[in-house]
Amino acid sequence: MRPNKFLSILVSALLLSGIAGAKSTDRQQPMDITADNMDSLLTDTSESSIAGNVIISQGTLKIEADKAVVTRVKGDITKVTLLGSAARLQQTNDNGDTMRASANEIVYYLGNDQIHLNGGVVIDQARGSMRGESIRYDIQSGRLTGGNNGTRLQMRILPKSTEKN
Repeated sequence: MRPNKFLSILVSALLLSGIAGAKSTDRQQPMDITADNMDSLLTDTSESSIAGNVIISQGTLKIEADKAVVTRVKGDITKVTLLGSAARLQQTNDNGDTMRASANEIVYYLGNDQIHLNGGVVIDQARGSMRGESIRYDIQSGRLTGGNNGTRLQMRILPKSTEKN
């Protein structure tokens, strides 16, 4: 598989699988990836790294990270990890609302559609925000969970009448 095609599959698999009601037309947009370097082994079972000022954009999706690591097992991408101080992503949904998230580590487990955000997690959406050290997001159910590691979570839920100031 050519490196450009591999990177497109990587990022599409990572972040366009339904995070926070992503804009439905983003997947049809061209994907642009820039980084200082890449180290990929294009075998069926491998880890590939994209590092140094990683910037990925596709439609309304914008990602910034120090490093992205892609894990493949038997030809399938099983996990994608974004690392940084902090790794950041934002995306607009079909209603025009923007979701912004940042954490020192953002891990997407493709097998069970789970995203784990660890270290200084901040999630801001139109109807509120969430902060903590460890937050998990289940893409299928939309459930956010966190706070099980002895740290406290902070949430703010805005009244419906003030969600778009």
